[in-house]
Amino acid sequence: MREFVGGVGMLGRGFAYWRRRPSLMLLGLVPAVIVALVLLGGLIALASVLPRLTEVLTPFADGWPTLWATVIRITVGTATVGAALVLVAISFTALTLFVGEPFYARIWRAVESDGGTGAINAPYGFWRSLGDAVSLVARGAVIALLALVLGFLPLVGGLVSTVVGVTLTGWIVADELTSRAFTARGLTGPERRALRRAHRARVLGFGVATQLCFLVPLGAVVAMPAAVAGSTLLARSLLDDAPQPTGLTTAPHAQNAAGSVES
Repeated sequence: MREFVGGVGMLGRGFAYWRRRPSLMLLGLVPAVIVALVLLGGLIALASVLPRLTEVLTPFADGWPTLWATVIRITVGTATVGAALVLVAISFTALTLFVGEPFYARIWRAVESDGGTGAINAPYGFWRSLGDAVSLVARGAVIALLALVLGFLPLVGGLVSTVVGVTLTGWIVADELTSRAFTARGLTGPERRALRRAHRARVLGFGVATQLCFLVPLGAVVAMPAAVAGSTLLARSLLDDAPQPTGLTTAPHAQNAAGSVES
């Protein structure tokens, strides 16, 4: 539980950058607002067709008594909305990071500089950013489908679907957000996964807290720059706590990354 709370605290420290670097954080609002408006339009469109959509998904309930037909269609509608929110949250993260890469690169580099490791500069790259965005949306679609299926569980479907959706989405959001700081140090995929697995509760605490902020109206827009800053702090903390024999400490990777750029 202490690790989980520590992960939540990393997001809180990211929000502190609104006070420390307000002008820099304001830049992070630009791509977040653009993507949020597009996705909000999609949610409004879904809401407008939701009653008809639930009828299409439950043709078997047409001959049922009105009460039971209404119950099952409310359940299906709730599950559909939950799955859509999961997919929107994932899509928002992926699209915002991709569209706003230049903005968010300045934020995480500022955090690194404040921590004394501003020299790390291994390139992230356009194609790497695009590939990560596609991968994140694909994994989000799988989670959304799972949340939709779980929503059909009698009585507890809505609750189970929400909890599972927020938890799994939080994990992959944390995965994606920390990728920049890890990649800048030249860490490979297996090394990054090993770091996250060693402190699952901390990573999950950060991811779930971020995901819950994203579910608040306008919360995603304000929280996105803070999440980028907080994820950089999270990555640094995972590196600091890594066992020394692995060599996954902040300073050596900073030096390796800088050396690779020079070469």
